[in-house]
Amino acid sequence: MQANILWQHEPQILAEPEKILGPGRRHELGQFLTPDPIAEFMASLFCDFDRDVNLLDAGAGAGALSVAFVRHCCRQGRRPKRISLTAFEVDPLMLPLLRTNLEQCTRLCRAAGIAFSALVFNEDFIKSATAMLGGDLFAASRLSFNAAIVNPPYRKIRSDSTERRLLRQVGIETSNLYTGFVALIGRLLIDGGELVGITPRSFCNGPYFKPFRAEFLHTMALRRLHVFESRSAAFEQDRVLQENVVFHAVKAALPPACVIISSSSGEPGAAINECQVKYTSVVDPADPELFIHLAINGSQALARAAMTSLSTSLSELGLTVSTGRVVDFRAKEYLRAQSGRHTAPLVYPCHFNGGFVHWPREKSRKPNAIVCNATTRELLVPAGVYVLVKRFSPKEERRRIVACIWDSAKIPAPLIGFENHLNYFHISGGGLPMTLARGLAAFLNSKTLDIYFRQFNGHTQVNATDLRSIKYPTGEQLERIGNTIHSPSAAPNDLDELVEKELFKRLSGQAKPYR
Repeated sequence: MQANILWQHEPQILAEPEKILGPGRRHELGQFLTPDPIAEFMASLFCDFDRDVNLLDAGAGAGALSVAFVRHCCRQGRRPKRISLTAFEVDPLMLPLLRTNLEQCTRLCRAAGIAFSALVFNEDFIKSATAMLGGDLFAASRLSFNAAIVNPPYRKIRSDSTERRLLRQVGIETSNLYTGFVALIGRLLIDGGELVGITPRSFCNGPYFKPFRAEFLHTMALRRLHVFESRSAAFEQDRVLQENVVFHAVKAALPPACVIISSSSGEPGAAINECQVKYTSVVDPADPELFIHLAINGSQALARAAMTSLSTSLSELGLTVSTGRVVDFRAKEYLRAQSGRHTAPLVYPCHFNGGFVHWPREKSRKPNAIVCNATTRELLVPAGVYVLVKRFSPKEERRRIVACIWDSAKIPAPLIGFENHLNYFHISGGGLPMTLARGLAAFLNSKTLDIYFRQFNGHTQVNATDLRSIKYPTGEQLERIGNTIHSPSAAPNDLDELVEKELFKRLSGQAKPYR
């Protein structure tokens, strides 16, 4: 059997992965090595192949994904005749380990009667792939693949970075390396080619990833999505706190009728729960934002049914949601620890307390006030009642969406500043009626919305775009809720029962989504 491994640069340094990739280097490269159990699971998602497999491993690292793929092929009753691997790895320190693992692939394939060859590029995948796609005369010949397996680097890329410029040259607009890798891989696959990847869930929602979602969902047909219930279990040793998703997609013009949604804890050997759902339950064709929803159990399906029974948009309520205008490091010279003459209250998430803003906060590391002058006036809003939502939810938060009310009757001040880590609901830049505000805050704090929101929001951010994308109760319904409760942070079970009773009556007789 053929066993040819071609290196652009012969590796010289030998070391263990954990010694090579210390925490600083991992974060510099955005590189997190795939644990073997996850690599094996990813490889198991591929379908049976015909005679020849042309496999792409972009960002190969030590080669764990390639080894897992080869093992999977060697175990099958119907095996390919040939596996041709093309691997890209930018870090020269990883090449000795990659060589060792590719030699293991050679031995496995020889024993299984499969011809194996590998071409390894010690190059930046984005630079190489964009050159191929752009028809660069100095680039290697255009490569194409019928299979790809990837754990791409996770790192934001600045708008003026080389990576961003290269991606734009081939019409790809994205703000993170991992989505840039996936978009390029999709273009290098032939029709019918399969892609299995593990990435953060952040691409499932939000405005920054909308161009990527549009390209990916147009090019690739999702077949399976697997989520990990813990933010850290999949990459526990690397302290990766983003929620991760494994996806299997096939390059095809039309989406499938159904998608398999599965979940596990992320621990080795953990049980996998899965269900088959309609594709339109994952991606609503009427959703202009193209959010990707992951309902993986009965409670989540009920929460989705409850939320999709609502039909009122924010604009129909006469409401707008905006992000706080005060970016503290830009306004540093105007911030004050306590209020004084010519200052306005400045509200941070730390001022949330019991459903209403508690201000000022003594012994706080955050300032309580901002100077009010001609420079800062445009950062402030007029006195009134506002519903505030934290933009970032720490792991310890019980709910992903945490809402609170600012009431100028309790804290008299003609102007208020909302810091940039808050979103605020308003009516044409001014406040809301208190009854409407109480009902809105109760709805935002409800468990049903929390379960639904987590189906497409896989990170700690709650963006204004996310809050605009969901449907709301009618104004009359929100006012009825507001008239029933005195605080939007009532006992959680009482609040959830109230929202359920008022909004989701047609679900009566079914198990409640928040239980």
